[in-house]
Amino acid sequence: MQQVELAFAPVAIATKLLLSLGIGLLVGFEREWSHKDLGVRTFAIISLFGMLAALIAPLFVFIGLTGVIALLVVVNVGALWTQRPLEATTSAALLVTFALGVLIGQGHVFTPTASAIVMTLLLALKPQLSRFAGGLTQEEVRGAVLLGLIGFVIYPVLPNRFVDPWDLLNPREAWFTVILIASIGFLNYVLLRLYSARGLYYSAVFGGLVNSTATIAELSQSVQTAGPNARQLAIVVNLLTVVSMFVRNLALLLIFSPPAGFIAAMPIALMALSAAAFIWWQGRAPVDSSGLAIGSPISLRKLVSFGTIFIVIQVAGSLAQRLLGEYGAVIVSALGGLASSASSTAAVATLSKHGQIRPMIAAVSTVLASIASTLVNLPIVYRATRDRILVRNLFFISLLITMLGLISLGVFDALRPGAK
Repeated sequence: MQQVELAFAPVAIATKLLLSLGIGLLVGFEREWSHKDLGVRTFAIISLFGMLAALIAPLFVFIGLTGVIALLVVVNVGALWTQRPLEATTSAALLVTFALGVLIGQGHVFTPTASAIVMTLLLALKPQLSRFAGGLTQEEVRGAVLLGLIGFVIYPVLPNRFVDPWDLLNPREAWFTVILIASIGFLNYVLLRLYSARGLYYSAVFGGLVNSTATIAELSQSVQTAGPNARQLAIVVNLLTVVSMFVRNLALLLIFSPPAGFIAAMPIALMALSAAAFIWWQGRAPVDSSGLAIGSPISLRKLVSFGTIFIVIQVAGSLAQRLLGEYGAVIVSALGGLASSASSTAAVATLSKHGQIRPMIAAVSTVLASIASTLVNLPIVYRATRDRILVRNLFFISLLITMLGLISLGVFDALRPGAK
């Protein structure tokens, strides 16, 4: 008798009753608002039923589940009999609600509560999700599947250790960096797709977060149709892309090596602010074309390209650090920034994380990689526009921006504790 009293303590039972009732009401209200046959009372009762079934006995959970399924069969047969649509989504939601009630009866709190909120959100966002899914292309679906493949299938099976006798390559760590960059790229591709109709400015900002060099190469073609303000617009678009690239690189450095990120924050912030000042000075130019649609950043070719660049830079940085000291990694990352400043940043941040180079060296490498990525845009713009005046103006602006970053980095190095 004493064990039964402890198992059904009033406070614990009251808590479970409130949680199961709250979950049932949450989902049920959404179904009621959607004018479904099964509404708020049904969902609340089924949630309570699942909780009580878990308290009675495990066998009763299976009996209760059978009863819920029988109820759904009756509801859907009635819908077919009256020539109404099947309640497939509502039926699935009711089954999940029963399962959440069972989890609450077993003593879980976070899992059923979070699941109920997510399920209700999915139910409430049906129009938006339907419109978004209807507009997806086959390439975008493949990109999402590929992102799930590299994150949830490949990553767990990779060895989390160095696989070579020289301790240069940790497959899981390298793959995590690929996942991070791919996730950032895919997220910003979605944002770009949603806001591209607002013009090239959004394309420049979101595209710069994905790939600044590719964005400049594609946007430079579009700005030529902007009429008499094409040159002014090209400068603004270029600088917006560069600012986004600065923000992305600093974020990557802070994620992988926070000490290095704090050191690089001032130089990169100064470069970004100076570029923003030039954007404000140039002002907004009218754009005749709509926003640019950049292809999905998640593709096998791009993943292989980024992964190869990252591994090459990381291995070259490690070897350069061993042969030439820490400054060998600086040279490699500066050259790597011409191809991919994101890869260079992630590589040196990983070296700093493992103590192979100092945070100061990783910060310097990131700043130099960002500068290299800024300057490599100039020949790309010239190839697309053949406008010498535009490239000359961009050169002087880029030179001033990069000089501010280098001076700031030098001042920080001179003033830091222990500097000679």
